[in-house]
Amino acid sequence: MVIDKKCINTIRFLATDAIEKANSGHPGTPLGITPMAYVLWTRFLRHSPTHPDWANRDRFVLSSGHSSSMLYALLHLTGYDISLEDIKCFRQLNSRTPGHPEVHHVPGVETTTGQLGQGFTNAVGMAIAEAHLADSFNRPDVPKIVDHYTYVITSDGGLMEGVTSEAASLAGHLRLGKLICLYDDNQITIEGSTELAFSEDVLKRFEAYGWHVQRVEDGNNTDAIESAIQLAKDTLKQPSLIAIRTIIGYGSPTKQGKSIAHAGALGEDELIATKQALGWPTIEPFHIPEDVSAYFQNAKAAGEKWASEWQRDFQQYQQKYAHDAKEFERVMHGELPLEWENSLPPLYPPDSEGSATRMATGDIINAIEAKIPELIGGSADLAPATQTINRNSGDLSAASYSARNLRYGVREHAMASITNGLALHGGILPYAATFLVFSDYMRPALRLASMMGLREIFIFTHDSIGLGEDGPTHQPIEHIAGLRSIPNHVCIRPSDMNEVIEAWRVALKNTSGPTSILLTRQPIPILDRDQYAPAGNLKMGAYILSESKKTMPDAILIATGSEVHPTLEAQKKLLDMGIHVRVVAMPSWELFEQQSKEYRESVLLPKVKSRVAIEAGSPFGWERWVGDSGAIIGLDHFGASAPWQDLYAAFGFTADNIAKVALHVIQNS
Repeated sequence: MVIDKKCINTIRFLATDAIEKANSGHPGTPLGITPMAYVLWTRFLRHSPTHPDWANRDRFVLSSGHSSSMLYALLHLTGYDISLEDIKCFRQLNSRTPGHPEVHHVPGVETTTGQLGQGFTNAVGMAIAEAHLADSFNRPDVPKIVDHYTYVITSDGGLMEGVTSEAASLAGHLRLGKLICLYDDNQITIEGSTELAFSEDVLKRFEAYGWHVQRVEDGNNTDAIESAIQLAKDTLKQPSLIAIRTIIGYGSPTKQGKSIAHAGALGEDELIATKQALGWPTIEPFHIPEDVSAYFQNAKAAGEKWASEWQRDFQQYQQKYAHDAKEFERVMHGELPLEWENSLPPLYPPDSEGSATRMATGDIINAIEAKIPELIGGSADLAPATQTINRNSGDLSAASYSARNLRYGVREHAMASITNGLALHGGILPYAATFLVFSDYMRPALRLASMMGLREIFIFTHDSIGLGEDGPTHQPIEHIAGLRSIPNHVCIRPSDMNEVIEAWRVALKNTSGPTSILLTRQPIPILDRDQYAPAGNLKMGAYILSESKKTMPDAILIATGSEVHPTLEAQKKLLDMGIHVRVVAMPSWELFEQQSKEYRESVLLPKVKSRVAIEAGSPFGWERWVGDSGAIIGLDHFGASAPWQDLYAAFGFTADNIAKVALHVIQNS
């Protein structure tokens, strides 16, 4: 149809005009992939520009985030709250159209993409969420209230990323039939032809993962693209990959089909020549023909119709299943149930032998799971060690999507990125677990979770040299400092089982970003809270655990996690020597920084310059709390293979050494 061609070119040149005005961006991909995006958005995607958060909308993920200008053009044309002026401000400071799509900036953007592979993997998480909620809430005698697809556009580069392979393998295993991926197969990356480093048969790889695969030889053949998407939709027992052969920089006389088309504005002359080659007016930039504008207005009407039809169906569902309807609305709004805190386990009694703090997580999950059914998660093949099994649920699988244990296999990176997708979809409160040292594999996804402000809980066990004999390859050193360095990421290292309960309380209440809880492998004592301050003070980030016998202590000892108990023992030894010290538990820097200046100074008295920080990890960053006159007992080297007790003795995490260092600081302050 003539209108199809005009619409496609309108999108292409809105995108490239924005790039030209900014003198920055990636024109090659929008010129190449717009036909597939156009077909998807106008013939398949069920969405509502006036109700962008409609629960049953199809999700669209532009994993090739560098082609964001194309997405902004689509959003504008179909009636979302994004103006032509917004598009003209592409990539500018404080604009609503950043260089790569960012969720919460503009309605209709489902996730923040840009790092290749992340969007694809988020889409897998969204598809899992849809399958789970559908299996949990749909009923056979009323219309389905959860019934939508997840679509993603990815690229050669995206499919090279390891995280994509991890996620694709799991998606095939779970038979996520409502996940459809359009693969921009242009055979070009930044450095040149994909033949430089990428010669595999992608379709055979995905077939091996259990995907349904197709190929469209001409990326401009809208009918063929439509037929392929329809077949993918009809294939309900497998996720689908459609490889669509495109030409990067299509229409550009000197740049099409070349890596030079990937990044950087085409240039005024080349852009004019490209418009001429594709039969587009060159009189003005940002041109939208009246018939194109009128055609795209159909999207608003269609969206209104779909959303209102769903609302009618939901009312019918409400009438018959009032409780379930209320629960569905609650979880989709991200609200915790009333009195959920009452389901947390009771405080553990004091125990000098104690327990590994990881054990508390298992107790907590199984105590709250009935009250918080949206709590879903799992581990990267370490659930017995991380204690993150929901014993009252089976494993989420193709046979039981309503189950709540996610078996990720040894796929840490995909686990974290899928967790992001679960949270982004809505209706799910996800958690994920592994050893702290393996958080390295998850770093890109953790960073994006924080950037997007997603409510997620990450459980990192085996949090220090205390894991013992597995040695330095498994002993995290720099990892706590690394997590603390991520903006909008709350990191908590509890000092006993009761602080773990409080850490979960904080994490479940945190709606502005992810929370990481760091837990021990080795047993540590459960403190007598009649003797020491309540564990509930954890919410303050740092608190006076054991006060000095003097109004103005000789020193302040600051410890986290497993190092709190030997610090308390050091306090006793120092008292026997006539030295009075305050012991501060500091489970979370981030929570402490949120408190008032008055509170922070009441805990870390400004007049007391003699301070010692004790943590079995990198000393990096502790200077802010101990100052120039203080000392840090940490690790500026990797660990060793030995029983954990021997390691703590060898590296100075003992009451005797803490007391010795404290004396030295006091004497030299």
